[in-house]
Amino acid sequence: MTEHNAARLLKAVQQDQALKEKMKAASDPEAFVKLAAQNGYYFTAAELLSELDKLSEEKIASIINPGMAPRHHIYPR
Repeated sequence: MTEHNAARLLKAVQQDQALKEKMKAASDPEAFVKLAAQNGYYFTAAELLSELDKLSEEKIASIINPGMAPRHHIYPR
């Protein structure tokens, strides 16, 4: 169930510029999860990484760090 929260957050970040800006402040998966929880999305870092595994690097870059390569400190490939 919480894995669905990670997917919901990633979709919401694509549609909400203010939320995207908040989430860009995360420096690692744990910080990303903590910021997500503050915004009502509850999941673990492992669940986040599982959802990110389903996405292309370009999609990850557009969600986490638009216009640049993926933030490898959040999601190392």
